[in-house]
Amino acid sequence: MFEKRKLLIKAAYETAKKELKLETDVYSTVFDFLSQKLEEKFGSSKDGRTFVRYYKRLVKKNEDYPIDAITLDQLSWYVGHDNFKDFSENYTIRKDHGETQIEMRIGNDEDSLSERLSKIIINITNAPVFNIPQMAKNGMGIGALILILFAGFSYGGNGVKENQCMYWDGDEYKLTSCDDKNPKHQLLPADTVKLKYFKKITRPDTLTVENGLGSSWYTKYDNVVEFFTMDGINPDNGKSLKNATSHMITKYAGKNSESFLIKE
Repeated sequence: MFEKRKLLIKAAYETAKKELKLETDVYSTVFDFLSQKLEEKFGSSKDGRTFVRYYKRLVKKNEDYPIDAITLDQLSWYVGHDNFKDFSENYTIRKDHGETQIEMRIGNDEDSLSERLSKIIINITNAPVFNIPQMAKNGMGIGALILILFAGFSYGGNGVKENQCMYWDGDEYKLTSCDDKNPKHQLLPADTVKLKYFKKITRPDTLTVENGLGSSWYTKYDNVVEFFTMDGINPDNGKSLKNATSHMITKYAGKNSESFLIKE
């Protein structure tokens, strides 16, 4: 359970850091943002300082530290899983390098995690096979194996297979087959970044200068203001997004979010 919690808090941190587009580690900023995202989804969340404490103890100090079941489920949702059980059984670390793909799945058999690691299948195309059991026999501990593999691999995000496209459903992009004939779906080439990070902020009442400045974008069109989680184009009207300023957030989000009609 310790290794699973460590992997989960690190995955949540890296996901939030990418969403904020930060290149350096700013733990308080990242975990305050994460707390706000979980608050939006579930109505309650641990505060940023608590998440910083989890991260420092589990990841930085490599010490076991308890996290309650509700928070584990919330963090698992944030990194793309239904709950902590789903994360424990299906969390996969992937690394693509040209034509080479490396995959590592950590199962949920907690009592024999070392045995499970010895059975991990790493599929590599046009490349040598890594011998995990031999690495273990050479004296490398289970924790070191996980940390080395995790440090070397980026978080997988949305897996996109051949012949997959995406469409905008009004709030976010959805993955579909490029053979999708639904006339309501305007198909685009699948983009893993947009699939995971580009979303309309459907609860602008939770958006504040503190959590939105530098991490939210907007369009003002036809008397309507809409906020998004990533820069780009508003799929609903084709307008380029602008960085949300303190003025725009204060005037059209938070307690003023119920009134989007622009009166100027």
